[in-house]
Parts: sequence; C-alpha cells; structure tokens
Amino acid sequence: MSHPFLALEGVSHQLADGRILFEDLHERFDARPTALVGRNGVGKSVLAGILAGTIAPTRGRCLRSGRVHFLPQQASPAPGATVAGLAGVHEPLAALRRIEAGSSDPEDFALVGERWDLRARLEAALHAQGLQGLDPDTPATRLSGGEAMRVALAGAWLSDADFLVLDEPGNHLDRGARLRLLQQLRQWPRGLLVVSHDRALLREMARVVELVPTGLRSHGGGFAEYLEQRKLADDAARRELEHARAARARQRREAALQLEREQRRQARGERRRSEANQAAILLDRQQQRSERSAARRALVRGQLAAQADQRVREAAARITDAAPVAMSAPLPAAAAQRRVAVLDAVLPPYPPGMAPLSLVILGTQRIGVVGDNGSGKSTLLRILAGKVAPAQGQCRVHGSVALLDQDLAALPARATALQALRQAAPGVGEGVLRTRLALLGLDAARIATPAAALSGGERLKAALACVLYAAHPPQLLLLDEPDNHLDLASKEALEQVLREYPGALAVVSHDEDFLGRLGLDTRLEAGAGAWEARPW
Repeated sequence: MSHPFLALEGVSHQLADGRILFEDLHERFDARPTALVGRNGVGKSVLAGILAGTIAPTRGRCLRSGRVHFLPQQASPAPGATVAGLAGVHEPLAALRRIEAGSSDPEDFALVGERWDLRARLEAALHAQGLQGLDPDTPATRLSGGEAMRVALAGAWLSDADFLVLDEPGNHLDRGARLRLLQQLRQWPRGLLVVSHDRALLREMARVVELVPTGLRSHGGGFAEYLEQRKLADDAARRELEHARAARARQRREAALQLEREQRRQARGERRRSEANQAAILLDRQQQRSERSAARRALVRGQLAAQADQRVREAAARITDAAPVAMSAPLPAAAAQRRVAVLDAVLPPYPPGMAPLSLVILGTQRIGVVGDNGSGKSTLLRILAGKVAPAQGQCRVHGSVALLDQDLAALPARATALQALRQAAPGVGEGVLRTRLALLGLDAARIATPAAALSGGERLKAALACVLYAAHPPQLLLLDEPDNHLDLASKEALEQVLREYPGALAVVSHDEDFLGRLGLDTRLEAGAGAWEARPW
C-alpha cells in the first residue's frame, strides 16, 4: 500500500477504576516514521494498542488502512509457544509443513499465501537479529528477555504489514541489538509508529507526536526540532503559570480586603441597629437585604477563586518538563585516591569462559559497565555488593556499598517513599525528609503513595533517596540499568542526580546517550572472553 495511515477520530479512553486516561484525540499518522513520546503513565501504551486495534477505545474510533502489526512492550510468549509462535509465523509454517507432506486443504494454502520461502525468510530474519541457529520449534520459555524481544522483532520485519506499531522495541536489547534495530528501522519501507524514550532511536524519526495530559501535540520535524519546540512551549507555559499564580494572589488579596470591608460595614450596621428607634420590621428588612447582598458577593468571590485556581491548574498541566531535581547528599568519607574496592583475579560464576578480572576502584571513580546481554555485568555488580561469591579470586570492599538492581528490590513495595526514607535515615525530622524527596522531584502526593503504585521513575527516585540520604551513605553506588522504562524527563532527572553524586559509581546500561551524560571516567567492557578497562 503506497499511502498507509492510522487516524484517531474523537478517541477517548477510561480505565476500569474510572480515571480518564485521555479524551477527544484527533490525529493522523501517515507513512513518515513517527515517534510517540510522553511521560510515564500518560497512556502511550494504551494509545498504541488502540491504534493497532488490540484495545477498543471508550469513545471515538480509529481508522486503519491495510494491515497493522503490533509489537507490545513486553514480548510475553503464551504457554507452550515456540520461537515461530513468538515471531507470529507458527500457523503458516505448520501449514507449509502439511502441504509438503501432501495436504491439499485450501485453508493451508490460504495460510501460506505467497510465502513459500517463509522458512528461509525466518532463518534470515533470526540471523539478522544475531540469533543464528535458533530452531523455530524451540520453546519460547527458554529465551531470555532480550532474545524474546529480538525474535518478536524478527516477526515484525517478516510481517509485511502496511503499518508497524512498536512499543519500546529497544527494551532488553544490548548495544549490538540496538544498533541492528536502528538499521532495520531505517530500511522499513512502509508506515511506522514507535513508542520510545531511547534518544538514539528518536533521532531516526521524521516526526514526533507527544501525548500530554491535555491531548496530543504534533511536532513537525525530527527529535532535535521537538526538543527545541518543547523547550519554547515549556518556557511559555511557565511564564503563563507565573502570571496565573500572580493573578490568583491578587484575587485572594482583593477578596480578603472586600471581606474585611464587609465585616466592618456589618459591625457598623449592628451598632446602628442597636441604637436606632426604627420599627423592628424595618430593621429586619434592612438586615435581610444586607445579608442577601453579602451572600451574592461571597458567591462571586468563590467563583472568581475557583476560576483563578483552574487557570493555575491548566497552566501547570501545559508544562511537560519534570520538576527541577537537586541533590545535596553528603560527601562520602572516602578521599579521591582511597581504594573503595579491589577485585583480585576475580572470576564470576557466570558466564563461563571469561578471563579473571583485576580492578581497583578509587573513591570518586565513575565507571560505565557495558557489554552484550549475558556477558556477566549484573553478576559483577552483585559480587561487588557482596551478594554473589566469585568462583575464583577475591573481592575486597573498603567502605559501604549500595546496589540498586533492575527490580529495585531494596525498596519495600508496601512502604511509601516517606516511610522508606524515614527508616533509612532515623532521627531526621519529617520536614527535612519531605524536602529531600521534593528535591528529587517527588511531590507530597507521591511520597504518600505505596511504592508498588508508583511509576518506574518515581520508584527509582525513592530508592535513590533512601540510598543517598541514608544515615551512612554508600561510598560505592552500583546501578543496574537504572534507565530502563524511564520517560525522557525522568531520565534527564536521573542523569542530573548521578552527575552530582560525589562518591564512586558503577552503572550498567546499554544506552550510550545516557552513559555519556553522567561524567564517567572509566569504561569497563565485557568483550569476547575478557573484561577491558579503559578511559571513557
């Protein structure tokens, strides 16, 4: 199809709990490679599902030209699924086998269509994903998260769809797989919509559409133009917010003065009433008129106050940037040249075949740990944190260590951010704790919400607060893919916090853009059978 499109016509969606996620969306997505961006929790994945036809909107409709192939954020295979099933070609492959065995069933021929070379195409697609030799009948449960995503991507390229809708396709992919993804996206010839926070991927898109609480914003041009337009819009929105707050303050002052004048008039009226010789019925009528007038003025004041509050809320909603983040964690006791950790010919228990690693980590050293999936990066952090014993060699740590793993297991799911920080920093006043959480971008409502109900970025900020403001802050901070699932604003906030962290730091990530913004000085890379440390 030469002109594929997806179109939203008055689309609204309400969640099961009654919350309206978005409403009355109108937008058209054409053949241009387009990114869909927005804050975590704003509804991007739901909107992607509506566009792909896997989710029905509460109101409105979505028009689609041709066939749409949808790749959800999590490549979750069904029970009993195989590699072929995860790639979406199990049925046509099975039909092809039956035809080769002598079947003349018209349904088998319909399933295969013109794809008589499907087996070879699947093999080539898996090879292109770095999965050469993977059998189509292999149970999908044997695959890692990264392998499952690569199989699902192979199915997307095989789909011959008129429109691809990909939700966070870079999740769980290592650097090599991400580079392959970028190359394949450049070569895709038809409609393409990608939900992502990966800046390298976003730079490949010709257009950016942003989902915000007030609706959809379409930005002409690519990612650089989007960032420029977003900054201009946010600057204007902040000025508008300042004007709205100033107008609300004036309205409140005027209302207070008006109320004060009315109370003085009422007091004078009460005195005259007590001193007057008029008939009681006349005095009562005067008082009733005065009370009705006061009630009308109070109603007007209330309406003006409500309008002023609404203008402030609307102006605040138009700001898409995260709240400014600041950190004032105390400097760890380790001096710059003090050794906080020493790895002496350490051989991790996983993966097999790696050469021993010897490494000295100094008090303010900043290390980016990179390498393919399965190369042992997470295991290395767990050895440094004392959670896994090396198969060989010694790991000596000369100071406190904190590990934030991918699941943020250190943050109790039922505890609020305030409760968790209070436990980490006993004896510190609640006002100070609230201020520290606010400096990390967590407002009063979020710090009172159980961690399990927070977004990924909010949970990460809460976990960081518990580590950085603990009674005994770590001298070595270990972070395992902290940027996973973070929206752009949260990722920028995390980068700012980590740049300001004054102790030793080791961060695992596949996002070179993210690592490049942390002020790292050492690159520790897991290569073919060995680790290599070199200047960043």
